[in-house]
Amino acid sequence: MLIKKFNEIGIADITSVGGKNASLGEMYNQLTSKGVRIPNGFATTSTAFWKFLKQNDILEALKNVLSGLDRNQYANLELIGERARSLILKSELSATFSKAIVNAYKDLGHMEEAEVAVRSSATAEDLPTASFAGQHDTFLNVKGEENLLKAVKKCFASLYTDRAIKYREDKGFKHEDVALSVGVQLMVRSDKACSGVGFTIEPESGFENVVLLSGVWGLGENIVQGTINPDEFYVFKPSVKKGNYPILQKKLGDKKLTMVYAPEKEKSTILNIDTPLNKQEQYVLSDEEVITLGKWALLIEEHYQKPMDIEWAKDGVTNELHITQARPETVHQTKNKNIHIAYQLKEKGKALAEGNAVGAKIKVGVAVLLKSPKDAKGLHTDSIIITDTITPDWDPLLKQVGGIVTNKGGRTSHAAIVARELGVPAIVGCGNATANITEGETITISCAEGKTGHVYQGKLAYIKKEIDFSTLGIPQTEAKLILADPENAFQLSFYPNSGVGLLRMEFIITHLVKIHPMALVKFDKIKEVSVKKEIEQLTRGHSDKKAYFVEKLAEGIAIIAAAFYPKEVIVRLSDFKTNEYANLIGGTSFEPHEENPMLGFRGASRYYSDRYKDGFALECAAIKKVRDKMGLTNLKVMVPFCRTIKEGKKVLSVMAENGLKRGVNNLEVYTMVEIPSNVILAQEFAQIFDGFSIGSNDLTQLTLGIDRDSEIMGKLFDENDLAAKRMISMAIASAKKTGTKIGLCGQAPSDFPEFAQFLVDEGVDSISFNPDALLQGIKNINKAEKRHVTLGMANSSN
Repeated sequence: MLIKKFNEIGIADITSVGGKNASLGEMYNQLTSKGVRIPNGFATTSTAFWKFLKQNDILEALKNVLSGLDRNQYANLELIGERARSLILKSELSATFSKAIVNAYKDLGHMEEAEVAVRSSATAEDLPTASFAGQHDTFLNVKGEENLLKAVKKCFASLYTDRAIKYREDKGFKHEDVALSVGVQLMVRSDKACSGVGFTIEPESGFENVVLLSGVWGLGENIVQGTINPDEFYVFKPSVKKGNYPILQKKLGDKKLTMVYAPEKEKSTILNIDTPLNKQEQYVLSDEEVITLGKWALLIEEHYQKPMDIEWAKDGVTNELHITQARPETVHQTKNKNIHIAYQLKEKGKALAEGNAVGAKIKVGVAVLLKSPKDAKGLHTDSIIITDTITPDWDPLLKQVGGIVTNKGGRTSHAAIVARELGVPAIVGCGNATANITEGETITISCAEGKTGHVYQGKLAYIKKEIDFSTLGIPQTEAKLILADPENAFQLSFYPNSGVGLLRMEFIITHLVKIHPMALVKFDKIKEVSVKKEIEQLTRGHSDKKAYFVEKLAEGIAIIAAAFYPKEVIVRLSDFKTNEYANLIGGTSFEPHEENPMLGFRGASRYYSDRYKDGFALECAAIKKVRDKMGLTNLKVMVPFCRTIKEGKKVLSVMAENGLKRGVNNLEVYTMVEIPSNVILAQEFAQIFDGFSIGSNDLTQLTLGIDRDSEIMGKLFDENDLAAKRMISMAIASAKKTGTKIGLCGQAPSDFPEFAQFLVDEGVDSISFNPDALLQGIKNINKAEKRHVTLGMANSSN
């Protein structure tokens, strides 16, 4: 059979029509009834390809050409590829084969000349261990029988692109075993709307509970080539399933260019035109469309029972969304999730550029500035390519180098996909890398600091260590994390943990929101023109400036709550001191000057004060959105620096007024134990709060009367001091009497094994650690629990 229609194809037909076409047929037949929209089409078969080669008598000629390939340096790869493609392009499609294609084309367009996409699909393609992403050619908006037949032959020839030849060599596929099927699919007019890609797994960390969607205006090639930074949307799978609002985070890309079809008179078939400013600042998809694609992505993943890499497009004529391709995600399928390679910078240098981090490695190397892959000479594993953008033509070079830095591109660009597959660290979408980095200079690229990658000048010291989580016993005492930065959350979720004992929202406000909440509530009262201008710029696209604060804070909190779902995540309400609040944009207009901010207007006292309660309402709205709208009810709330019982009741009352009533929708409210009054009246505090978290730093400073920020008195600050430990002991004892959960957040249990022993002996429920101290902390808890049991057995026998 030379032709198979999509309704005749399933996933079992990979050997006949290749992975791409087999997947399209499978989805067309199995998922359209569930609402997933797949454009119809047909595919040429591997039988047709082999007949084409035999009828033109070029099978042996191709073998001979490829036998001359330099498999050491690949110095003649370009020449070999050109000769192989030439053999195919000079050959003719048989009359029988041409007629079969034309007849299927007429059926597809109901006898009219339909616009179609003509895609290459290799029979070894889209396998769980090899994606073949971008290796073969695709031709869009093909119309007419003659143009279609030409496109089919060009697809056949693309089996021997330089990058495809090198890819098969690297993956160990024999060239003579791989055939090329051509998929012909009704065209989705995304040139008049938008298009993009999606992963049913977070592509950097392998976190499985989110779908990442990326989108651009016009044709999706701009995402693949990385020529622009796309919009990004993170969709939380459990919220999709429960029917809650599932969009965790939206990131607006610049989308400076829009790829469209060129007029017929143009030599090129496509053009990249400037995107109007109003469309640059508009998301390519509505929330409803993002949710629809998220649902479809989940259906596709559930059907295939594995993470998938998806392409989608919106038709600007019909305004309908379509799935145009789906292949298995290949990077995280074979990874051992118990083995973690951790990189950590030991010093910081001058930052030259930053962008989207791909992978989690650090690499020191020499900058090699390139405009084209043809300019490359003498590359080696210490070479770090610095370029504007990476297209599939670069692929043969990328295995030779130690790192990649580009001006353009997002997390789903071709550069990012290939870098992940090769395990090469990359930083894409820097904007200014080629301008700021000098040819030949030594640089350090770090992808180990979250989703943002940094390029530093010079050689920086770093450590690399392999951690095997399977050898680390999980203690009875809950080991939790102290987190602030949402960028690290997905990666850290793989560490052994019992959730997040302290989510510090101050980092999110400082880095994502940036603006003092009262400056948004009372924007009209700000007098400084420069401050108003800065706020206007940050909040553009939000008609209500208060909504900006709620959206940004909710996104940051939601990412962390989702990363650890369904484990509990305890978010502490904002605990800036007045001098810190004043550093936020517009903050000086709303913060009093205090001689000792550490003991001043902070924590609980702010939330019911006329100075701040309208700002606090925005914090509550963000938390309510995460819990009630998104369905992340694993999020609990903690009140910091609550001095009195009366104050605690006031805060709970204000929270209830703002939609956060303790007990409703299973909301639990904790309080920090960091003031001696919290210890002395712990049993009374337990009547109005659901749990305690000991803040050992503040409790020590207020027990010993030492400002922990004081350089002069710093040497006397000691969490191991007997008075501080006795306070902790009293707090734990009171919590046990009232049946209230109690944990501790601090550095001491990881730094000092004897402090961990003390906490275990006292019966603390949980200990929360900073990420870099978690593993050592768990080891200390395990030793302490073992000793506690041994001593208990010894005492009982005496």
